[in-house]
Amino acid sequence: MLNRFLFKRIDNAQLIVFRIFYGLLVSAECYGAIATGWVRRTLIEPQFTFNFIGFEWLQPLPGNGMYIYFFIMGTLGILITLGYKYRFSALAFAFMWTGVYLMQKTSYNNHYYLLMLLAFIMAFLPAGRDASLDAKLNPKLHSHTMPNWVRWTIILQLFIVYTYASVAKLYGDWLDFSIIDILMRSKDDYPLIGGLLQLKWVHKIVAIFGILFDLLIVPALLWKPTRKIAFALSIFFHLFNSYVFRIGIFPYLSLAFIVFFFEPQTIRNIFLRTKNIVVDQLLTIPKHRNIIIGILGIYFVVQLVLPLRHYAFKDDVLWTEEGHRLSWRMMLRSRSGTIRYRVVNKDTKKVNYIDLDDYLTKKQRRRVACYPDFAWQFAQHLKKEYAKKGEDIQVFVTNKVKVNSGEYHEFIDPKVDLASVPWKHFAHNEWILPRQPTDSTKTSD
Repeated sequence: MLNRFLFKRIDNAQLIVFRIFYGLLVSAECYGAIATGWVRRTLIEPQFTFNFIGFEWLQPLPGNGMYIYFFIMGTLGILITLGYKYRFSALAFAFMWTGVYLMQKTSYNNHYYLLMLLAFIMAFLPAGRDASLDAKLNPKLHSHTMPNWVRWTIILQLFIVYTYASVAKLYGDWLDFSIIDILMRSKDDYPLIGGLLQLKWVHKIVAIFGILFDLLIVPALLWKPTRKIAFALSIFFHLFNSYVFRIGIFPYLSLAFIVFFFEPQTIRNIFLRTKNIVVDQLLTIPKHRNIIIGILGIYFVVQLVLPLRHYAFKDDVLWTEEGHRLSWRMMLRSRSGTIRYRVVNKDTKKVNYIDLDDYLTKKQRRRVACYPDFAWQFAQHLKKEYAKKGEDIQVFVTNKVKVNSGEYHEFIDPKVDLASVPWKHFAHNEWILPRQPTDSTKTSD
């Protein structure tokens, strides 16, 4: 039964149309990153970037190299849209985007992680077999069908993302709408709706709708009686997010996913304008079916378990941030903090206080003051900088952090030399002090 479900042939119109949208959107993301100055601000102007820990060797290219890098990625997006050398283009983009994702996290966004996953998924799907230059140049590649597992891979990935995003919102500061109030304060000057976004009843609607939309949208799109309503709500939800939160291509990428929920012939009629496709109903089980099932099984087990890893760490992820990334915890909290670095020469005992302006951009300074991995990484950077001058140092910090509308509390143990302690990926870092019970956050999420 599993083989019949996974490997039956279906019309591939959904995948083909999505490929076109996907290519156009990633191209817009990459070219737009150059045009808006994101590449300059994030990868060129900083003296160094905060990589994902363990990927310090992955550094931005010197000079104008990152402009060229993003231009190449944007061009690969165009090639994906056209279906030219599709496998190479899609895989090259996947690796290049992963490189950008891992070389900096100052501008971290869960959507960047989703795009990384999607890029590799798309690279291995048969998305270049129709409406493509590849199929035109090599007719043997042409096909109007695909195995059913292709469609359900995308749908299951979306279901995991939306479901975890919904469940993560079930904590005190979301349920009393206070985090919505914080998120909307900076939107007061928006034309037409800025004032509206400050109203308490609007905050209640946004909070409740956010939970219900994330929880129900995939089932509602799958069920034909609710599909059109869900489609209309998706348009409103994602355009609202695009306008209010300015998160690039991702609301539009989310809308593009909806092609997988409508009938293939409907998608073909609207976008491809080809005649009705008769799908061969004969079931063809590939010889490598066990490999496909194994890879999909392992991948989705990881996707299901990874967002839960913060439960294995001491204290609350909302406070410690350990286990926050890669877990679909989107727009859940606001953090602010103060930090002061004290450098002590081990030999002379001379003490220096670091002026962060000499090392970091404004955005990096905010991250260092609020997030433990940033604070630790900057201590490691200082250790290397002083070592170049022949000094062996200790690095101590005085750090207070506030989450949402709570109070400032001491965050990093001021007695711990951050330059000498290792970073623990799979366990709690004990130098992160426990959250104080007087903090306004009500429950763990």
